[in-house]
Amino acid sequence: MEISELYKLFRERNKVSTDSRKITGGEIYFSLKGERFNGNTYAAQALEAGAAYAIIDEPAFKLDDPRYILVEDGLECLQELSTYHRKALGIPIFAITGSNGKTTTKELIHAVLSTSYKTQATLGNLNNHIGVPLTLLSIRKDTQMAIVEMGANHPYEINQLCKHALPNFGLITNIGKAHLEGFGGIDGVMAAKGELFEFLEHSGGKLFVNSNDERVAKLAYWAPSVWTYGSNKFCKTHVESLGAKPFLHLRWYPRKNKKTGEQPAPLTIESSLIGEYNLDNIIAAIAVGDFFGVKPAMIKKGIESYVPSNKRSQVLKLDNKQFILDCYNANPSSMRAAIANFVQMTAPKKMLILGDMLELGADSAIEHTAILDQLKQIGFDQVLLVGEEFKAVAGNYDFKTFSDVQTLKAQLDWNSYNEFHVLVKGSRGIALEKVLPEVVE
Repeated sequence: MEISELYKLFRERNKVSTDSRKITGGEIYFSLKGERFNGNTYAAQALEAGAAYAIIDEPAFKLDDPRYILVEDGLECLQELSTYHRKALGIPIFAITGSNGKTTTKELIHAVLSTSYKTQATLGNLNNHIGVPLTLLSIRKDTQMAIVEMGANHPYEINQLCKHALPNFGLITNIGKAHLEGFGGIDGVMAAKGELFEFLEHSGGKLFVNSNDERVAKLAYWAPSVWTYGSNKFCKTHVESLGAKPFLHLRWYPRKNKKTGEQPAPLTIESSLIGEYNLDNIIAAIAVGDFFGVKPAMIKKGIESYVPSNKRSQVLKLDNKQFILDCYNANPSSMRAAIANFVQMTAPKKMLILGDMLELGADSAIEHTAILDQLKQIGFDQVLLVGEEFKAVAGNYDFKTFSDVQTLKAQLDWNSYNEFHVLVKGSRGIALEKVLPEVVE
């Protein structure tokens, strides 16, 4: 079947699914394959559940039923369909990648643009070779602007995602030590994230450049079309921090009005985000809103209306304890920033529950040891470390270690930590949120 014919079937329903268990009726089901599953085996189940069609890529599963559509490769078909839809939409698409803060920045930009445009953004963290096509296919015909998050843990992944999404605009939040195992070091991370800027340069798109990050700024040094943002007064979007105790407040200096020559007064923005490390994420959203003509008052409203959730800098008050739940992801740069910010917070007593930083490869021992050195220099009322990586290097430090969350939870009595403020930070694979009182899980 030609992609144009498949697209006609899609436009009749505007629904796709890759999970036969989540069929609600009318979807086009795509049979995808993984290391431990073969979606072709669930095609019949998807049709029985109400799917309109089932895309399969193995002839053995094609029954005498016109609802089965045989293609060469199910994943490639999904990706091709998503690109066809993206071209048909013809709207501005803003791409976001980076080592830290991708999802928070995406949500902030969405909050700002939604004050003035009908905007859609990646749901959750659907930011890989399957998630991006699903995101594109979820964009409705009446949408004016879309924001697509792009993640990667190996070279050339961002390049491929750009070929599907065809973004017109984009930014790299920052470049740090994340997924070192797949990239082979910080230079590999820089090259991989830079694939977004390369695509935009070659396609005539516009780069939004975080001038607070030297590596990001270096990648865009020769780019012909950039919009700079940061704490430097020479940036097109200039914002400075007013502190974070615990929530980040900032001052934005809007640009002079080109038509009237009037210089607007600075705006104070009070966010619901914890930590100075969120400053660049907020500035990015202000920059994007400013570029697209969102009025300053509406930009302020968008930022201040955003409340983090999903275990990303999420503040929870339970009984007489306050938790900063930041355990959706972790790498050396985000871990150090979170600890440094926790130091600045005013609290009767402070406790850290830190989980392993995963996918660091050969640098794992060095980076986990560096975190322990940071903790030793600061001194907290209590530090609990979870995971084999921390445990392997903690022998010379006076910190309690636990192999996994279940082991810690079995020994932890929250009644012994009244009036504590607790930072919970670790990689997603550690699932640190499970150590909190049951009401949080």
